[in-house]
Amino acid sequence: MNLATIDIVIILGYILITVLFGLYVSKKASKNLKSYFLGSNEIPWYYLGLSNASGMFDISGTMWAVTIMFVYGLKSAWLPWSWPVWNQVFMFVFLAAWLRRSNVMTGAQWITYRFGDGFGAKLSHIIVTIFAIISTLGFMAYFFEGIGKFVVIFFPWDLSFHIGSLLILSEQSYALIIIGITTLYTLKGGMYSVVATEVLQFIIMTISCLVIGYIAFNAISHEQIEAAVPNNWKDLSFGMNLDIDWTGYIDSVNQKIEKDGFSLFGFLFMMMIFKGIFASLAGPVPSYDMQRVLSTKNEVEASKMSALTIVVLSIPRYLMITGFAVLCLVYMGPELQAMGSGFDFETILPEAIQRFVPIGVKGLLLAGLLAAFMGTFAAFVNAAPAYIVNDIYKKYINPNASNKTYIRYSYLSSVLLVVVGVIGGFFASSINALTMWLTFGLYGGYAAANVLKWTWWRFNSYGYFGGMLAGLIASTVLPELFSEISSIYLFPYVLVISFIGCFIGIYLFKSDNKEVLKHFYKTTKPWGFWKPIIKEIQNEDPTFIPNKSFKLDIFNCIVGIIWQMTFVLSPMYLILKEYNSLYIVIGIMVTTSLILKKTWYDRLHLKQVNINTFKEIKSNETTLERETKRVS
Repeated sequence: MNLATIDIVIILGYILITVLFGLYVSKKASKNLKSYFLGSNEIPWYYLGLSNASGMFDISGTMWAVTIMFVYGLKSAWLPWSWPVWNQVFMFVFLAAWLRRSNVMTGAQWITYRFGDGFGAKLSHIIVTIFAIISTLGFMAYFFEGIGKFVVIFFPWDLSFHIGSLLILSEQSYALIIIGITTLYTLKGGMYSVVATEVLQFIIMTISCLVIGYIAFNAISHEQIEAAVPNNWKDLSFGMNLDIDWTGYIDSVNQKIEKDGFSLFGFLFMMMIFKGIFASLAGPVPSYDMQRVLSTKNEVEASKMSALTIVVLSIPRYLMITGFAVLCLVYMGPELQAMGSGFDFETILPEAIQRFVPIGVKGLLLAGLLAAFMGTFAAFVNAAPAYIVNDIYKKYINPNASNKTYIRYSYLSSVLLVVVGVIGGFFASSINALTMWLTFGLYGGYAAANVLKWTWWRFNSYGYFGGMLAGLIASTVLPELFSEISSIYLFPYVLVISFIGCFIGIYLFKSDNKEVLKHFYKTTKPWGFWKPIIKEIQNEDPTFIPNKSFKLDIFNCIVGIIWQMTFVLSPMYLILKEYNSLYIVIGIMVTTSLILKKTWYDRLHLKQVNINTFKEIKSNETTLERETKRVS
């Protein structure tokens, strides 16, 4: 048996507590759709921030991060930009506030708020719902692939079996069991269950990360790391080529780099910047991140929640990622060299846990990682049914059903999504392949239409539908037609095709209802090309002041990206014992924090004061009206 009894007890005990807690809060979550999907907008922002961070701490993503740290060294700090991770910066600077002002329940419902309820808006409503479902299915396949590879290394029982001529592998059986348990507690608890369990999961994961960082820091010397890695592995900078040659260290890593398609690192970096700007301006895709923003009490708390996610996520996570990577490099390097090309580098994380983590701590860490998986998977299971039930069933099929009926259909749609997503996981080739398709293919089809929806008044509902449809088709077809090319290099083509779809819709159909556009701009107040709408609003209300914060917001985004990178690099340099670089990074962290305090946080605090003042005035008005009626 690979796990000690105490480790198994810790893991099973945690899973039992999680399921029981989900069942315990189910009554509160089942009042209505708003309580089920948004927690009735009463969950504090700091809990939502911890929950959001836990949702991003999934096993598949962590396995991928440990693998790229092992292979690419410090340059791996750039690779998460492919998601892009700095969309959280755009969120806390301005997008979270813009999104939260809509007061809607889902991203698809937001479409009606932006485009109205005409035929084009209905088409847009349907296409964004389809995108939400497809992206959720893709992530479920991604999670299925990761959890199976992870768990099978620890548990000794062979659970493989046949269904007719189809062989279900042991790792797939374990994945099915864990996904089934996760789906159970998420169905019953809704957003309350997701957030509460993810906060607990985050605490466990943070403790585990600190322990792993401590073990790695004390077990390995600077000289051992130097001897285990090739030239340029510890360099953050890069040229057009990667310039990391593993020959003589672990030769098979060179094959991994070639397969990933990351040899032209400079070109890859330009693609990540190009994609990152569009994807970040587009805002969050309709999934768990968007649901967290919509669940906050107001726009100020939405912004704080997004900033907190960056602060609490990066340092503990990268302590663990870097710790496991260097432990494997130093103590497993000769063994991997002897194995040749027979090692799956995506299993580095579970192999490291199996070899380097002591009994007891191993159970806590595995419980934490399983918790992270369950939390992330639960977040998607909670987010996607909102689109099916609220944006399809309720809107088009049965608008007058009872809350109990809507909740029941939420359960059913959750189960169906999980089943289809798991089936997709059986056909996935690797975690990296799914990562590249999700980040560059599918999100490439999302970016064009969702940048224009914020920034241009003339962008109409037919343009949105055309752009999203073209993007979905391109992101699905192009990877199949050019399977030998990494999805990252197909992103510009997907983006261009999506833009073409947008402009066809714009110029074949007239602009949307001016009253809808005026209401959208007055409540959201984005910057961009809104001059005709602003002019009409000011004709009706000369006191109206449009958004003039474009330059400051962009400045804060640039500072915020640098600030975010310091939280990634500081734990890396600490574990690698590169102290001079660590001191420089900490200095940059302090400097950027002070800048953001002055240019972002202080302005946010002023907004909170205004919100509280407005609430107090409304409360006094209500009290006065009530007292007047009583006297009368």
